Amino acid sequence: MTHLSSHSSPLTCSSTLFIALILICSKPNQSSAATAATAANAIGRHRQMSFDYYTKSCPQVEQLVASVTSQRFKEVPVSGPATIRLFFHDCFVEGCDASILISSKPGSKELAEKDAIDNKDLRVEGFETIAKAKSLVENKCPGVVSCADILAIAARDFVHLSGGPYYQVKKGRWDGRISMATRVPPNIPRANSTVDQLLKLFNSKGLTLEDTVVLSGAHTIGFAHCEQFSSRLYDHKGTKKPDPMLDPRLLKALRMSCPHFGGNKDIVVPFDVTTPFSFDHAYYANLEAKLGLLASDQALFEDPRTRPVVQDFAKDKQKFFQAFGAAMEKMGMVGVKRGRKHGERRSDCSSHV
Repeated sequence: MTHLSSHSSPLTCSSTLFIALILICSKPNQSSAATAATAANAIGRHRQMSFDYYTKSCPQVEQLVASVTSQRFKEVPVSGPATIRLFFHDCFVEGCDASILISSKPGSKELAEKDAIDNKDLRVEGFETIAKAKSLVENKCPGVVSCADILAIAARDFVHLSGGPYYQVKKGRWDGRISMATRVPPNIPRANSTVDQLLKLFNSKGLTLEDTVVLSGAHTIGFAHCEQFSSRLYDHKGTKKPDPMLDPRLLKALRMSCPHFGGNKDIVVPFDVTTPFSFDHAYYANLEAKLGLLASDQALFEDPRTRPVVQDFAKDKQKFFQAFGAAMEKMGMVGVKRGRKHGERRSDCSSHV
């Protein structure tokens, strides 16, 4: 789940870091009964959703969304990873129901999901993309297409526009009626999550070990702020020393961009230090070479349970692409709402009906 800035200023990327990365990269060189119930529910909802859900009510929905995503990809490239991350954060809290898009009510004691501390780095470009797509779709098919489906379609579009696989998106989600900041912390992966923590969290969503490694591959694009990994550079697990699982040349480059004290808080660093703007399988080869940016990413190669999957994807781009499309479809079914009893169809994605 990519860690991106929430404000709209341009990405500030250190030129020193990119020069150092070029030098590095030029050298050769990665459960329970509750879970069963979750999976069973997901399978049940599968039967109610379909690829052609809007064939009669809004047949041009995918083309309408694509016209927005393709324009945003050209004009505001960060919209890609921002929207993909938005989809992840939506699905992991309350399910894929666009609850992440709801704005907090002024004066309310209960903040909405998007205003949770763990979501403070969600970039505004992702929200803007969905708002633009929703406005266009509403103009052509008023009151028909959910915000949740538009978010799922847009995330797929950006994966493909960035060079990744094109996969079909099942539709028929309704928008959720609950959006609470307090429900975010236990449901979002951390930059320093252990493999045990990752597997437990993904498993609680009905996702497997392979799904965990596959979906982490979304970090093939996107950027992180220094605060997300600075402990690896200066004080790994309280040792006052850097993380030994970090390539020394990358460590040196990162320290130049992210000083221990002070520094520019707007500086961002790519998750994938070799091909930061392409959706490919280099993320996994990077883990093999100790070039993972986040501790939670590098841990996937260090843990014997997940290492074989990392190695498989590092060798086979098509295998990763096929698995990623399947895993995104699976994640896109987590906690979906169906019908007026459980959901709503918003005309404005940021406010409940």
